Amino acid sequence: MEGQRQHHNVTLAILALAGLAYALQQTMVLPALPVLQRDLHTSTTWATWILTGFLLVSAVATPVLGRLGDQYGKERFLLVALVFLFAGCLGAGLATNVASLIAFRALQGFGGAVFPLAFAIIYDEFPRELLGAGVGMISAILGVGGGLGLVLSGVLVDRLSWRWIFFVGAAGVAVAVVLTWRFVPESPVKTPARLDLAGALLLSAVLVALLLALTEGPAWGWLSARVLSLFAATAVLCLAWARVELRVADPMIDMRMLVQPTVLYTNATAVFAGFAMFGAFVLLPNLMQSHERYGFGLSATGTGLYLLPGGVLGFVAGPLAGRLGDRCGSRLPLVLGLLLTGAGIVLLALLHSRPWHVSLGMVFVGLGVPFAFAAMAKLIIDVVRPTETGVATGMNTVMRTVGGVIGGQVVAAILAGDTIGRTAVPAASAFAIALWVSAAIAFLGAGLAVRTRVREPRLAVV
Repeated sequence: MEGQRQHHNVTLAILALAGLAYALQQTMVLPALPVLQRDLHTSTTWATWILTGFLLVSAVATPVLGRLGDQYGKERFLLVALVFLFAGCLGAGLATNVASLIAFRALQGFGGAVFPLAFAIIYDEFPRELLGAGVGMISAILGVGGGLGLVLSGVLVDRLSWRWIFFVGAAGVAVAVVLTWRFVPESPVKTPARLDLAGALLLSAVLVALLLALTEGPAWGWLSARVLSLFAATAVLCLAWARVELRVADPMIDMRMLVQPTVLYTNATAVFAGFAMFGAFVLLPNLMQSHERYGFGLSATGTGLYLLPGGVLGFVAGPLAGRLGDRCGSRLPLVLGLLLTGAGIVLLALLHSRPWHVSLGMVFVGLGVPFAFAAMAKLIIDVVRPTETGVATGMNTVMRTVGGVIGGQVVAAILAGDTIGRTAVPAASAFAIALWVSAAIAFLGAGLAVRTRVREPRLAVV
C-alpha cells in the first residue's frame, strides 16, 4: 500500500505478530527434541542439528536481509523473510525424515530478519515520542516468544503431535504475511547503493564457521582438528571481511559504524544477555522434568505452565523499558534488565526445591530480559543513520544468537561433567553451578553495559 500510512498501532500489532511467529519457532522445538529423535529414528547428533541448522541460517540471513531491506525496501524484505518462514514451517510439519526436517528448519531461519526489519520500519513510521515504546514491544517479543514457545510446545507435544508445532506456526505466519502485505506501508527511507556480494558472502562464512565450531565442539572435541580449524577459519575470514568492507564503495556493513562506541559496547553486551537467557531456558525444562530427587517429574505441559508467568510479563516490560529509555536514556533499562535477569537466576540457584520457586525466579528473568533487549535495540537505533537501522540491529540480533549458542554449550558441558555416579544423569550440584555461571554472566553484562555511551533522550514522555 505505497503512499498510504496506517495508524502506528496497527503497524505495531502486525510487526509484533510477525516477531512472535518467529520467536515461537526458535524455542518450541527444544522440548520436542527427544520425541523427534525417537519418532524419526535418528541419533542425538542429528536431532541437535534440527536446532543448529535453524540458528546457523538465522545468524547469516538476519544481517543480510536487514541490509537488503535498507537498500530495496523494508516491507518488501519483511515479506520475503515471512514467506521463507512459512514455507519452512509447512515443510517441517510434513517432514518424513530427519534430513528433510533439518532442511526445512534451516529455511525457517530466514525469519530471523523479521526483527531488524521491524525495528527499521518502526523508526521510519512512528512518531518520535512513541519510538521507544514501539522498539521495546518488538524487542520484548523475542524473550516473550521464547518463554511462550516452551509452554505451547509442551501442550502440543503432549496432546497432539510434534508436527503441530510447525502447523500452528505456519498458521500464525500466514496471517502475518497477509496482514503485512495489506497494511504495513513501504518505507520511503532507502539506501541508494549496490549489493555488496563479497561482503555478504564473507560475513556468512564467518558466522557459519564460528557457530559450527561452537555447536559441534562438544561432539567433535574442543581440541579436535576440525574445531580448531573452524576457529582459525573464523579469524582469517573475519580479517578478510573487514578488509573488503573497508575498501568497497558501498559496504554491506560500515565497519566504522560497528566500532562506534555505543554500537560496539551494546553488541558486546548482547553476547552476555544471550548467554544468560538461553542458559536459563535450557536449564529449567531439564530441571523441572527430571525424575531425580531434585526434580519435579513434570510433563512438558506442566513445565510450560510454571514458566508462563515470566513469559507473559515481557509484554509489559518491553514498552515500559522503551518509555524509561526515552526519559532517562536507554543505558539505564539495559543495566537494570541485566541486573534483574541476574537476580532472578541467583534466586533460582538458591531456591528451586518447589515448582513455584521456579515461577518466582522467572518473574525477575521475564522482566529483565525484555528490558535489556528493548534497550539494546533503542541504543543502536539512536546512533546509526536511518539508512543503516536494518543491518545495525540485525548485527545486534546475531550477537545475541552467538551468546545464546555459547550459553547453551557451556550449560550442557556443566551438566555433562557433573553427574550422579557413573550415569549420564546430571547431579543437583550441576544445575546449581550452571545457574550461578549464568547469573555471573548477566552481572558481567550489566557491568559492561554501564560503559555504553548514550545520547541524551530526545524528549520526555509523560
